[in-house]
Amino acid sequence: MPTTAITAADIIRNYAEDIAYAAEKDKDQAADIGTLADQLGTAARNFSMAGINGHEDVETAATYLSEAHHATDDTERTVFLRKADKLLSPIVWEMTQEYRGMVGD
Repeated sequence: MPTTAITAADIIRNYAEDIAYAAEKDKDQAADIGTLADQLGTAARNFSMAGINGHEDVETAATYLSEAHHATDDTERTVFLRKADKLLSPIVWEMTQEYRGMVGD
């Protein structure tokens, strides 16, 4: 059974808003995966400082997106995007909601 390809646009659409909030970059939401990777790193540190579980997966996803951003091979890029999505999909929304609760939003 073929898997649906995940694109950089999918990753940005699915996670950029929440990650921008957690990275304290609400006004500067990521429009490319390089920027999103940087914001994921900041969000992971913020989640860690707040004691929110899962920050290690967010940090790993940031590494995958950075690798995807620099990949010259389409297959390699797709693999890194899929790995990042697999880590982020079950946790980002819940972690962001927990973070919002801690900072008073």
